[in-house]
Amino acid sequence: MELVADIFLVAGALGAGLYCFVLARRLKRFNDLEKGVGGAVAVLSAQVDDLSQTLARARDASDGSNAALDDLTGRAEAVAARLELMMASMHDLPETPAPEAAAGQEHTETERPVGPIFVRHERSQQGV
Repeated sequence: MELVADIFLVAGALGAGLYCFVLARRLKRFNDLEKGVGGAVAVLSAQVDDLSQTLARARDASDGSNAALDDLTGRAEAVAARLELMMASMHDLPETPAPEAAAGQEHTETERPVGPIFVRHERSQQGV
């Protein structure tokens, strides 16, 4: 009886050893850096690094664009204020009839009607 028990014990140990050998080969293939999950993890890790670098570059570019847009918006608001001031000052100009209307003549294609002439005044260096 002991002999039969020893045979079953040796057969069980050989079966467990074979099972462990098969599992070890499967685990080696599973963690293989070329084909298995280890390779997928390595590829995903590299992609995460690339995406984080791209995100940092995009953030820097958007910060630069935001600063440029803020500058342009400030300049546009200043120009709009100047234009509003110029438009308001035009209401103070006296209205003069065109010379053709006063003489009863119509102007031809080569003649230009005479109207107000706007001259840009240069700002002084001290009082801007």
